[in-house]
Amino acid sequence: MSGLDPLQLRRAFGAFPTGVTVVTACAADGRPVGFTANSFASVSLDPPMLLVCPARALSCYDVFADCQRFAVNVLAEGQEAVSNTFAAFKGDRFAKVAWRGDRHGRPLIDGAAATFSCDTVQVVAAGDHVVLLGAVASFEHSGERGLGYAGGHYFSLGLEREAASAPRRGGHAVAGAIIEHEGRVLLETTPDGYRPPQLRLNERSRVRAALAEQFANARLDIEIGKAYSIFDDSETATHYSYFLASAANGATGGLGEFVSIDTLATQRHVSPAHAKMMSRFAFESRHRSFGLYVGDEKGGEVHEIN
Repeated sequence: MSGLDPLQLRRAFGAFPTGVTVVTACAADGRPVGFTANSFASVSLDPPMLLVCPARALSCYDVFADCQRFAVNVLAEGQEAVSNTFAAFKGDRFAKVAWRGDRHGRPLIDGAAATFSCDTVQVVAAGDHVVLLGAVASFEHSGERGLGYAGGHYFSLGLEREAASAPRRGGHAVAGAIIEHEGRVLLETTPDGYRPPQLRLNERSRVRAALAEQFANARLDIEIGKAYSIFDDSETATHYSYFLASAANGATGGLGEFVSIDTLATQRHVSPAHAKMMSRFAFESRHRSFGLYVGDEKGGEVHEIN
């Protein structure tokens, strides 16, 4: 044992943003198997090689440790459900997604940003994982943006960037965070009602950094996750960007008070748009399945992100 705190180490590793892949192969009886992995890297262009790292704890570990062929599917933005299926679903995962076999039967996920059909070159033991080194036999590239993952959350960089930095005439921009801790959410109290902690932005390109700085100044240990609601309020000429976040403890830093998620739908919020956002958060929290809202105070679309 190294003496390092495994939970803190996982969190430190999670600070590195990665893509999300589904690694697939066929068992000896022809049954397709697969798992979600962000431990993927390109290795060489000449010859073309890549690596992935299956965990020894995988139920299909023996298949990948002995396979002659496998495939890596780089998931596209919007394929969070595919990632979740191959990460946690215990039944027939391939019955829940659209896929096809390549000419050697390697399973390829439809809609992926890229797929790589590989021949196994070497399997190297590496602690609680193995390094599976593969030679790329063929590949496909759809041109779609890849799905991102960091700090325990998915993110859709293209969608977030497009929505958060879209040019607007006049007005101003505000960023905030829905900070959760043990079934409660941190809310500011204003004369007009509740709202999540927020700040006015001077530079839209530094949204996350500005929020992180605000929380650090308040001596709060906050982990900022994916974008949750991006909308315009025409009455106040304000562009809002709210993110999901989690607090390490129940400290408020003077930014407000923690309110039970179960009461969010009945609270008085600063605007109808904020009320809709917090009611949606309360509903989605029940199943821990969150979407990204993009629109205005009257209407918009919710994009699946988890």
